[in-house]
Amino acid sequence: MIVYNDILGRLAAAGWSTYRLQKEKVLSNGVIMQLRAGKPITTTTINVLCRLLDCQPGDLIAYSPDEQGE
Repeated sequence: MIVYNDILGRLAAAGWSTYRLQKEKVLSNGVIMQLRAGKPITTTTINVLCRLLDCQPGDLIAYSPDEQGE
């Protein structure tokens, strides 16, 4: 299972509030809702996040085996 590492918290620390992300049309409300819920996001979104945060994808996501062996 892919786990997201507090992406919204990292964005907020970098000065990107959810309001600003939506207002400047960087991320849609739907993507922000997916991040809040820990739902899957696209590689295009990961690319945008890496650009905003000046980081690598591995800084944002991690793999953690779940109990069902997925």
